[in-house]
Amino acid sequence: MHPPRALPSTVALVTLVSLLLAGFDAHADADASKISLAVRRTQLANGLVVLLHEDHHTPIVAVNLWYHVGSKDEPAGRYGFAHLFEHLMFQGSKHVPEDMYFRYLERAGASNINGTTGSDRTNYFETVSRNRLELALWLESDRMGFLLDHVDEKTFASQREVVKNERRQNYENAPYGLVQKYVDEAMFPESHPYHHLTIGSPEDLDASTLADVKQFFRTWYVPNNATLAIAGDIDEREATALVEKYFGPVAAGPAPPILPAAPPPVLAGETRLDIESSAELARVQIEWPTPKFFAPGDSDLDLLARVLTATKNSRLFKRLVYVDQIAQDVSAAQASRQLVSQFEIVATAKPGHTPEELLAAIDQELANVVQNGIAEAELSRARTAFVAGKAFGLEGVGARADALNEFVHYTGDPEYLPKDVARYDNASASSLRRVALEWLTPSKRVVAFVRPNKEAPLAGRLVRKVP
Repeated sequence: MHPPRALPSTVALVTLVSLLLAGFDAHADADASKISLAVRRTQLANGLVVLLHEDHHTPIVAVNLWYHVGSKDEPAGRYGFAHLFEHLMFQGSKHVPEDMYFRYLERAGASNINGTTGSDRTNYFETVSRNRLELALWLESDRMGFLLDHVDEKTFASQREVVKNERRQNYENAPYGLVQKYVDEAMFPESHPYHHLTIGSPEDLDASTLADVKQFFRTWYVPNNATLAIAGDIDEREATALVEKYFGPVAAGPAPPILPAAPPPVLAGETRLDIESSAELARVQIEWPTPKFFAPGDSDLDLLARVLTATKNSRLFKRLVYVDQIAQDVSAAQASRQLVSQFEIVATAKPGHTPEELLAAIDQELANVVQNGIAEAELSRARTAFVAGKAFGLEGVGARADALNEFVHYTGDPEYLPKDVARYDNASASSLRRVALEWLTPSKRVVAFVRPNKEAPLAGRLVRKVP
């Protein structure tokens, strides 16, 4: 029997990504620095950053607007405002009647129309045919410049109820839905921007006023706190002229406040949470504070997560699901964020098994990584899958526009793609072992034991916190 062959190494991996990205400024070259997304960066007089990426393969254009505000920027007592604004921005503005935003775009054949809110940013996006770019830019600029001319008490109250209902559906009435809330509150002190959920709290939403909403908008939803990416079948000069036409007249606001740097929380030993839920199966959720997005160690933890759970043959999945047969499923992920990330392992037990059994098996496998490292073949498979996933994910112009905005938001450089690929290409078995040793230790984590109790809420209730 021959030993298993490792999947593509550095040269083959970069060539693979180059071929996948072929057609928009990628080259079949073994040098990662040659893999790039061509982008032209400009800035309007009002501070709006504009990113233009041409691709004439299909006659469509993606418009992607990021506001550099998320739930981490919300004032105390007003948690949930960033997400509330995601809803308000679709309801209408001075020149766009109530509930007409989607209708205008859908009538024009647009697709991928939505917005999302995270802890670090809020974005809005749509993909239109080449000849409807002007429509998309008009709509985005009108709500940037004239949202407050439309929002009144009725609209505000209506969308506040929509957000509260969304919280009930996705958190309060979902299996294990509030476990993350308890974990975050245990990991981050109350003063930390990540202490609370992005969805916010019903109490804060009920306490908010229309005046609060207007102040939040004037602080954060200004052109000098936004980046507009346009990718697809465009002419740069024509697109620039349209952006200037619609966004140029929008007045800049005062410089938004800069959040002070927040280092990873220092946990005084392991924190354990006992949680009861009427869900039928027990669960364990383990989280560690880890390096922020794009910081050293972040990409290594991405790869380690794949080594642990990405396939049926990966370490934790094979151990818990197939060998010990104590888990229904197990997953691991590096949740990368602007201030500090979180590495998470979640395992759901099979009937008759406990969270303690799951934790013991997980700890044994993590100890094995620390003591013995991982095989080069494991790393190669993880690296190839991860980078290929990134490349395939950039096939669509919408994903490319979003990637350009992501790079600007987190690194300041829209042309960061080659450096991003290099982060994974430069990872080694020793670097994965090192981050496991440095970050994934029992003394630096929060462990949530979720136990079935038919009398408890489905979402879970915190019974005990130790220490």
